[in-house]
Amino acid sequence: MKDKLRRFMMGRYGIDDLGRFLLGMALIILLMSRFFLRTALYAVSLSVLIIVYYRIFSKNINSRYRENQAFLNYKNKLINFIRKQKYIFKQRRIYRIYKCPGCGQKIRIPKGKGRVQITCPKCKTDFIRKS
Repeated sequence: MKDKLRRFMMGRYGIDDLGRFLLGMALIILLMSRFFLRTALYAVSLSVLIIVYYRIFSKNINSRYRENQAFLNYKNKLINFIRKQKYIFKQRRIYRIYKCPGCGQKIRIPKGKGRVQITCPKCKTDFIRKS
């Protein structure tokens, strides 16, 4: 039986990060449909499950690989954005962050120093701000 399954799956794409994510979302939506008793949510979860199985059994490996890479790129951008916002939020009590009017570079200045003259390290533009 194991050998038959292995031969059947040979040349097929299988599961990847996008497949795992879609499977998790389908299960969450399925549980929500059971909890709220909504047939529309149930239909959405079943359609997502069909897409997941289509991706798993697909022989078009190049297309599934490109889809997974696009998903991973989007996921990494989102994770990096969240990390950056978390880092800025941690430092908001100690530092003020200003944008250079010349080039848009973000500059971190310690709080509580009064009016300071800031020189942009990128374009050397001088501007005065209150810290």
